[in-house]
Amino acid sequence: MNQKKIGSFLKELRKEKGITQEEFAENLNVSGRTVSRWETGVNMPDISLLVDIAGFFNVSIPEIINGERKSEIMEKEVKEVAEAMSNYAGAEKSVILKRVKLISIIGLISLVIGLVMEAINYDSMIPIYECMKGTCLGLGVGALATMVLYTTGILEKIKNRKSKQMKIVAIFGSGIIAICIIVSLILTIIEFLS
Repeated sequence: MNQKKIGSFLKELRKEKGITQEEFAENLNVSGRTVSRWETGVNMPDISLLVDIAGFFNVSIPEIINGERKSEIMEKEVKEVAEAMSNYAGAEKSVILKRVKLISIIGLISLVIGLVMEAINYDSMIPIYECMKGTCLGLGVGALATMVLYTTGILEKIKNRKSKQMKIVAIFGSGIIAICIIVSLILTIIEFLS
């Protein structure tokens, strides 16, 4: 307990009520000097008087003991919680932004490599060339699709749904990527055999 803070609070309450130390002391059957000592933080009010003081000023006992009104305490707590939430949201946003940048860079590089390989159209019997080209193009398109889902907010809506639905979407997306890779492998094998 901070006696000076409590004393200042009692003084503030008394002044708000527009009474002197003597008038306040009369209501509590104590001396004016006792009230003066409370307000300067030299002494504390007796525990038995806290109920009367709280009733007289229309405040709670915890407010007197804390030396401030509950609303001020609550505002401070709300502000602290809001700041903590803001910091958390900023950190989360930073992580998401890093992931988006990474996916974008990987997708762009894959797409460029795949398009360059398509433009060169290396006429070889090396099946790995066609497989790499298809994989690069598939990764590029997949990254592009992910960015579209993210920037339109669809990805966030999917994320906020139940985890079962999220698993279905993840399996579906992985399936599409797997199908793209398998199709490119099959086409490569067919091209190689013909």
